Parts: sequence; structure tokens; C-alpha cells
Amino acid sequence: TGTEVETLFNNYALNSVKVASIGACLCLVASLWLAYSNRLQPKGIKRAFIKLSTMGYALPAIILAVGLLVPLTSLDHLLAEPLSLIFNTEPRLWLTGSIAALVLVYFARFLTVSFNSLEGGLTQIDEKLDSAAASLGATPSRTIRSIHLPLLRGPLVAGFLLVFIDITKELPATLILRPFNFETLSTRIYRFASDERLAEAASECLIIIALGLVLTGILVSSAKKS
Repeated sequence: TGTEVETLFNNYALNSVKVASIGACLCLVASLWLAYSNRLQPKGIKRAFIKLSTMGYALPAIILAVGLLVPLTSLDHLLAEPLSLIFNTEPRLWLTGSIAALVLVYFARFLTVSFNSLEGGLTQIDEKLDSAAASLGATPSRTIRSIHLPLLRGPLVAGFLLVFIDITKELPATLILRPFNFETLSTRIYRFASDERLAEAASECLIIIALGLVLTGILVSSAKKS
């Protein structure tokens, strides 16, 4: 019915879009910082830190989620009372009881995807441009804003869309770390499929497929323009 379709889009689809957008934006910002740090100093401790930061994609999502669950729960217990006093609310689980833990595991897992996109884009920008900007007195932050960001428009779009698509269809970590009464398209499909209610899962499946096709089309168009 029309009411069911409206509920589907307003709840599950919007939840998926919300966590995917937040996770993709965080990955993009961190990837830009890591890629530029690697450009300035490609060896030493920074390089080791970058390799460590981008290892999440090599780990199964369920292992990453379980590994983060224990420290996040401990941190929640430490922050519960101080934050409740600051915001004048009842003690609660601020990380594992909200989408914060979910976004964090997405960030740890899919940072590699956006980092590879931005690092590939930066390697195509001649370092002489950096030297010329520095000789004119430009700071690294101004060099990024005035030179790198305009030239990295394609890799930025690609990195965002790739992470967004991956988060939209990610399931194991979402099942473990999602807060109560928080459903995404992927978890709802899993619930219906587990109960062998395949016909009811069809709408959500079609939404994910359509969303992936639209974003892939945007990605291909952006790549051609670049």
C-alpha cells in the first residue's frame, strides 16, 4: 500500500542514506589528510601510520565490529555519567546506543577505499605545483584549497560514492553495532530473508540496486569528465 511504501522510504532508506553519508564524509576528510601527509613525507612513522589506518578493509567486517565492541562499551561506561551531567540527561550509552559506533566501524573498514582514490589523484598532480605555491608564500592548507581540491574533484566524488555504495549494502557490522529500533535496508532484507519472506524483501533489494546503479552512473560520468 501507499502507507507501507512511504514508511519504507522514510525509515529504512533514510537510515541507510544517513549513516552512509556520514561515514563517507568522514572517510573522505581523513583520506585527504592522510594522502596529503603521505605526499609531504612518504617515509617514516607517518607511512607506517597510514598503512595501519588503511588495514580495515582487509579484515572481515564481523571481526572488526566485535573487536571494536569491547573498547567502545568500556568507553561508554566511562562517558555515561560525565556526559549526562553536561547535557542534563539520564545516563545512557552514547556510542554503542547510537549510530556513533556504527559510523566508527564504517570509517575503520572503508577508509582504504577513499584513501586509494585520493592518493591516486594526488600522484597525478605534479609536485612542482606545490613547490611553486610554497615559493609564493602559500601555506599547505591554502595549497590544498587553491590547487589540490579543484584538481581532485573527480577523485573526491569517486571516493565518496564508492564508500557510500559499500556502506549501503554492508551487513555484518550493521547487525552487530546498530542501536535498538534502528533498521537499514540491508538489515531489513536480512530479516525477511531469514524468515524466507523473499517477496517482502524485494522492495528493499530493488531500492539498493537502483541506488547502486544511479551512483555508479554518476561515478562513470565523473570519471569521463576527469
